[in-house]
Amino acid sequence: MLVQVAVAAAVRGTFTYSVPPELEAQVAPGARVAVPFGKSPRATGYVLGFAEAAPPGVALRAVAAVLDAFPLFTPDLLALVRWAEGYYLCPPGELYRAALPPGLNARAGAAAPRRRAVEFASPAAGAAEALPGLARRARAQHAVLDYLLARGRIPVEELRAAFPAGRTPLAALRDKGLAVIESEAVVPDGALLASQVAPPPLTADQAAALEAVAAALDARAFAPFLLHGVTGSGKTEVYLRAIARALEAGRGALVLVPEIALTPQLAGRFRARFGEAVALLHSGLSDGERHAEWLRLRQGEARVCVGVRSAVFAPVQDLAVVVVDEEHDPSFKQEDGPAYQARDLAVVRAKQAGAVCLLGSATPSLESLENARRGRYRLLELPRRIDDRPLPAVEIVDLTKLRRGGRPAGLLSAPLAEALQATLAASQQAILFLNRRGFQTLVVCEDCGREERCPHCSVSLTYHRRRGLLLCHYCGAQEKVTPVCPACGGPRRGIGVGTEQVEAAVRELLPAARVGRLDRDAVGSADDVAAVLARFANRELDVLVGTQMVTKGHDFPGVTLVGVVLADTALALPDFRAAERTFQLLTQVAGRAGRGAEPGRVLVQTWSAASPAIDCARGHDYARFAEGELSARRALGWPPFSRLLAVRVEGSEEGARACAAALAEAARPALHGAGGVSLLGPAPAALERLRGKSRWHLLFRAATAEPLRRVHALLAPLGRRPPGGAAVRFDVDPYSML
Repeated sequence: MLVQVAVAAAVRGTFTYSVPPELEAQVAPGARVAVPFGKSPRATGYVLGFAEAAPPGVALRAVAAVLDAFPLFTPDLLALVRWAEGYYLCPPGELYRAALPPGLNARAGAAAPRRRAVEFASPAAGAAEALPGLARRARAQHAVLDYLLARGRIPVEELRAAFPAGRTPLAALRDKGLAVIESEAVVPDGALLASQVAPPPLTADQAAALEAVAAALDARAFAPFLLHGVTGSGKTEVYLRAIARALEAGRGALVLVPEIALTPQLAGRFRARFGEAVALLHSGLSDGERHAEWLRLRQGEARVCVGVRSAVFAPVQDLAVVVVDEEHDPSFKQEDGPAYQARDLAVVRAKQAGAVCLLGSATPSLESLENARRGRYRLLELPRRIDDRPLPAVEIVDLTKLRRGGRPAGLLSAPLAEALQATLAASQQAILFLNRRGFQTLVVCEDCGREERCPHCSVSLTYHRRRGLLLCHYCGAQEKVTPVCPACGGPRRGIGVGTEQVEAAVRELLPAARVGRLDRDAVGSADDVAAVLARFANRELDVLVGTQMVTKGHDFPGVTLVGVVLADTALALPDFRAAERTFQLLTQVAGRAGRGAEPGRVLVQTWSAASPAIDCARGHDYARFAEGELSARRALGWPPFSRLLAVRVEGSEEGARACAAALAEAARPALHGAGGVSLLGPAPAALERLRGKSRWHLLFRAATAEPLRRVHALLAPLGRRPPGGAAVRFDVDPYSML
């Protein structure tokens, strides 16, 4: 017996191995095996299928072992990975490794999960009296106990959905006698529904959207939908109803979210509706927990998967519904390793499975919108909020006018400061958004102009006052802050603004306010994120300051004010999607206001009030923004009216330059052919140096994908053996232009 094997390494192609007679009964397509490869006597590989004959002149080596009790990849997942390999031009072994959770990659011997008892948690008698003390000493324990006190006895799985790494604080509460943990057997079909909640009534818009989705589900045929719903319109309830219909038919569902640690409410809603039928796959779980959740899906014990980007490969059985929530979010694009786009791969998976695909967003990507316009997707719209609540009024604070009028703009302009004071006086909550971390974005010498830059990356070091350090947000390099310039001894000062400085400004303006911060510096783990969000949801914080982490799909009824401290941060980036991302961020963060009984208000501070992205965000006018931006993209030949292939080169300064030049020369025949391929570059990347390596980019553009495949065929030999010792990476449909 001969088999084709993809080895888990950065090598292209597959390799033929013989199978010893004693292993023939265990080997099947999708199985994980150990094989000799190169100088390694035992590398991990994945069986793709059987081979008729050995390649001529090759001395075959034998499979050493079969690593698991059953094939890890089902036929549908094998087909998906093979498609991704061909489209994204990735080494197949890298894709197979990326498709498995770390807990499974790290070990051999995946076994069928045992039927488990289900744990319930509840607050112990007298726990409420201990709550105030925990707020000072143990914030994570305080958040978990507060959640339990509000809900009573709940499954530990539901608690884990709200607090992705909540087992540690829960165990500490149990040890202190403040929480009780009990076990109960799982019901026979593995779906614990003790925590089910009654679904809310549907609006007319939701009912119309669900009717279209239900008809497609009943037809059991591939049907892609773009669900465009304003913030607060009830998109999640449409997802839940569609999934419930699939489960009633005994089928499965897959839900992709941008970053599950930032949306515990969403995960909690799925758990509350479907109980143990839901498996979670995300980085907030330990490797062992992810392994167990993956196995529950593989064996059909769980039929709904809620997860982040890599969950597109989750082994959901009899897939009927694929949901991509916030489909516009750039985090669905994998930037390291295999450069796949999970949103697009989700559509392909649904097509292969004959499933319904729901792409949902308040600000759909222009690629998805154009697909709907061309008839590839069916557009469903939710144009109104639940209960006809009004969208928040958006006011532009034009910083240029304030300066011309002789009024100092300040970090918090007078209009924003007054709005904050009025909001807190009314016992309501506010969110302040700035997409920059740290206290100040750079430190310069006032005498010689020296700017403190990262020694490894071509970026300035950011000042973090609380830690007293200058930090690089790309490689993590750090330096201590000194008051004088190391070059000339002159005085130094900080320039720019970050979320740490915004937090300080709010505390100075409102000394009695309870202020929290949500960014990568303030929250180091999924538990920290959940604790901050829980405190804000429970009205223990008045103001939440943060980066784009606060723009995600949170639902805080007490928030009536959103302030955007500086709306211009992304507009100047060298990226044709800069305006689109700015509009999306502003619209999404504005949507956090006015989701309760009180109307919302949004103040946007900007130096670019005339920008179409900012002007359209003011009116929540997605249609006008999309029309203008699509017109500009069409005229300039950018996606969705063209296809891109980025070739990224890293190495020494000379090696990267030489390699980029050689790649450009090798591609020359494609540039003069009939495919209409154009080349931008080779040129140094916008982020020219990263982690000590020089970076060069080549960007190929064509009307369709096929000419770009010919470009790749010309460049692939150089990619395998790059000149100058550089590394070459191909990125199909790139998102980052840096």
